[in-house]
Amino acid sequence: MIGALLIANRGEIACRIIRTAHRMGIRTIAVHSDADAEALHVQMADAAVAIGPALASESYLRADKILAAAQAAGADAIHPGYGFLSENADFAQGVLDAGLTWVGPSPASIRAMGLKDAAKALMEKAGVPVTPGYLGEDQSPERLAREAEGIGYPVLIKAVAGGGGKGMRLVEDAQGFADALASCQREARSSFGNDRVLIEKYIATPRHIEVQVFGDTLGSVVHLFERDCSLQRRHQKVIEEAPAPGMDPATREALCAAAVRAAKAVDYVGAGTIEFIADGSGPLDAEKIWFMEMNTRLQVEHPVTEEITGVDLVEWQLRVASGEPLPAAQEDLSISGWAMEARLYAEDPARGFLPSTGRLEMLEFGDAPGGRIETGVEAGDTVSPHYDPMIAKLVAHGDTREEARERLCDMLAESAVWPVKCNAPFLVRALEHPEFVAGTVDTGLIGRDGEEMAQPSAPSAETLEAAARALVPADPLLGFRLNAAPRRTARFLLDGEPCEIAFEGGSEDPVEAVLLAERGEAWQLTHWRRDGAHGASAGSGAILAPMPGRIIAVAVSQGDEVVRGQKLVTLEAMKMEHTLVAPFDGVVGELAVREGQQVALEAALARIDEVE
Repeated sequence: MIGALLIANRGEIACRIIRTAHRMGIRTIAVHSDADAEALHVQMADAAVAIGPALASESYLRADKILAAAQAAGADAIHPGYGFLSENADFAQGVLDAGLTWVGPSPASIRAMGLKDAAKALMEKAGVPVTPGYLGEDQSPERLAREAEGIGYPVLIKAVAGGGGKGMRLVEDAQGFADALASCQREARSSFGNDRVLIEKYIATPRHIEVQVFGDTLGSVVHLFERDCSLQRRHQKVIEEAPAPGMDPATREALCAAAVRAAKAVDYVGAGTIEFIADGSGPLDAEKIWFMEMNTRLQVEHPVTEEITGVDLVEWQLRVASGEPLPAAQEDLSISGWAMEARLYAEDPARGFLPSTGRLEMLEFGDAPGGRIETGVEAGDTVSPHYDPMIAKLVAHGDTREEARERLCDMLAESAVWPVKCNAPFLVRALEHPEFVAGTVDTGLIGRDGEEMAQPSAPSAETLEAAARALVPADPLLGFRLNAAPRRTARFLLDGEPCEIAFEGGSEDPVEAVLLAERGEAWQLTHWRRDGAHGASAGSGAILAPMPGRIIAVAVSQGDEVVRGQKLVTLEAMKMEHTLVAPFDGVVGELAVREGQQVALEAALARIDEVE
């Protein structure tokens, strides 16, 4: 068995691995960037090694620094978690060449499944159904555009080295193809160092269903049933569940058998996921489910599989990497109940899901029977602009799908995050959406109804009244009414915006501010005051950075005439691209940035002047 394990990752997955390793008596070693020196995973580990600056490219993505840390700390194995270097075959080979145990599949398996075009060709040979598309060597924009026309719009452009929703664009018609291709290739170069793409037919009402597989060094492969990850936003999973709604035993058997064939085709060892796309226009049918890709690592959503099978997948990873056989045979595995997971992100749905950074002054998670929290932060920690903005994963298990759904809804509704914005209210509305309740979700649901789900809400009158009473000193003469309880109206600031609240009574010990939390949303109520400070707005023509980040494209020059909605600057932050556009017709009066430049929050990027 592994004696000392280095976790080449950060955040909640590093904490998750450390908990299981400690239960198994394994010594753990964390690595951290300068920004993560006080992070929770560093505190939990038995030892920690600093590996560089905050930028992931200078720390968590530096294989040489991680290998040096492992040698210095006396590790005999490395677990990569997910993301960062987890699917980097060269890193896996480097771990093995250093005489260490790699907790994952072989470098050959990673390479075989790491490029989507090669993986699809391999799956066809293994008898696994694949979606129609173009996998060719000719990557010229002209050839790719012709292939897209031949396949028929809508199509998906996918980076062959992509994953996690990165390097993927949906194109509805020929007019949008060139821009989408350029954006996809740019993101692929930045994220994966490989800008090759494939073109794939887009299924109009797709469902995303995946199968958890596991292999050992003795040649055995089992599946641990399926998960449904159809609720997505921009190809990023939002809520996952297991098993998949509407999955009958015959379809499950056919799907899981195909997944096992896929894993055996690459002599797979360890935890992996075979992802499929299903036609969701009718009942699930094995003839209408096609292979998409394989993730050669542990998935973010692995807890829902653990909850329905009773298996600790990280423990299985560590045992298999140590040379042990699979802890269970296929006939020993079964489904018990239902599980759902929601990804709680530091982002503001009301502002287009822009990432939200800063100190977590309040961080409370709701609870429910069968509930589970996976997180890498605590109250007082800071959400950094340098990494993925996930705060936590909330997982609920129940005897039925409806019980799991209600429990997860309660957990989210009772959670509170402040002043950092989070998507908990959005997740509550998603769980309450009629299509989700019915189990008929396809991947386009948020695209259709997400704007309504993202609308901010206000605290209830009862919550506001209680908060107002806590702010105001008790005075029985104020608000006096004959034959009725004293009632008064006063002005306050709710998250900085003026509001009037009618309330009764007051407090013997009033406070300066009250934090309110309701249905996953949090606000601060303070005493009313005048504030003359105002920042620039879109109406002024000032284009400000919505978050700290790096300028990756500048589409205009100073003096250019622009029209409303025209692309000006593209900002990359927290693993996402954000395009800033002209707020009205005018002229670029000032351009303050260049490609490659790092900018701070609300930095002036450009100014659009109206033409008189």
